Amino acid sequence: MSMTVIEHIEVGSGGAASVTFTSGGVFANYTDLMLVSSTRTGSVSVSTYIDIYLNTDTSAGNYVNRTLEGNGSSASSESRTQDYEVFFGNGSNATANTFSNAVIYLPNINSSAYKSISTDSVTENNGTTGGQLLVAAIWNDTAAITSIELKPAVDSWVQYSSFTLYGITAGSDGTTTVS
Repeated sequence: MSMTVIEHIEVGSGGAASVTFTSGGVFANYTDLMLVSSTRTGSVSVSTYIDIYLNTDTSAGNYVNRTLEGNGSSASSESRTQDYEVFFGNGSNATANTFSNAVIYLPNINSSAYKSISTDSVTENNGTTGGQLLVAAIWNDTAAITSIELKPAVDSWVQYSSFTLYGITAGSDGTTTVS
């Protein structure tokens, strides 16, 4: 197995409404994708949900997920249908100059099966309110993934939010072949 940085995006001054990774055919070279982010939004909350749109698909009915969420004082779990909110970003009411962290994993991106999405995210806040969100989701489409758009559910990305997309290839250790 090997990991390769496909692209790194850092939001500049003035912010951005969304961030999009487009394959240009490059994604076909990889088995899986992993996206690592450090984000903050202009939303007035401490934690803001972040939406993912694969291949520009904004049809909420094509996304289904199961969540485990905590906020520093309680936890909840639920199944969400028609929902593309897959991780948390820090909002402007979080401690100044702090950013959330998230990892999104997209396995088997070129298979002809529905696509799995796994995320692990946390908002950073020097206070009692923070957010942790684990998501296991399915994108109900059999197309190969060719683009990934990330957009805050409320407001936009602020300067210095960053995103790094890695391509992961199957490999072999000489004994075990991964395919």
